[in-house]
Amino acid sequence: MLKVTWKHPEKSDEELMKQFIASGNLDVLGELYTRYMHLVYGVCLKYLRNREDAQDAVMQIFEKLIGTLQNHEVRNFKNWLYVLTRNHCLMVLRSKKAEDNRIVTDDFDKEFMESREELHPLDRDDGIAEKALSDCIAHLKKEQRDCVELFYFQKLCYEEIARKLSLEVKNVKSHLQNGKRNLKICLEKKNVR
Repeated sequence: MLKVTWKHPEKSDEELMKQFIASGNLDVLGELYTRYMHLVYGVCLKYLRNREDAQDAVMQIFEKLIGTLQNHEVRNFKNWLYVLTRNHCLMVLRSKKAEDNRIVTDDFDKEFMESREELHPLDRDDGIAEKALSDCIAHLKKEQRDCVELFYFQKLCYEEIARKLSLEVKNVKSHLQNGKRNLKICLEKKNVR
């Protein structure tokens, strides 16, 4: 077990705070923080539910204290530190949630957006027989065929296709998605992959 020896065990929290604010001495702040570091870690562990994240948060909170303590009038360091710790953890959780949502959205985009090359059967240059592709395109419904030809061969964007075909953009996207799916099915039936 780690044994902590304080340089100024006789000084109160308030005295150490005043000394740090006056001098900016990080050793003084470190001693003050060490008194409550186990409590900070416990709060972080409670909120973050991960030891590594809690340990990182303990260090981040100390770094935050360096600038924050000098800008606030703190009457009770322990209570103020608890609130600072809780708020820090809540911010970390919000950031993680936002990051998780962004990752899910990015993964969704990678799998389903028409602008991704790996999903464009028409953009692949892997020996797909032109005859089979032409036959499959010819068998698409008219709206799907028109959208596929305009998007892949004429390289028009959704809005341009919508104007040209007098459709809404959401309908263009739907026709493209359905057209791609039907093309893939057709090419697989012809054993063209």
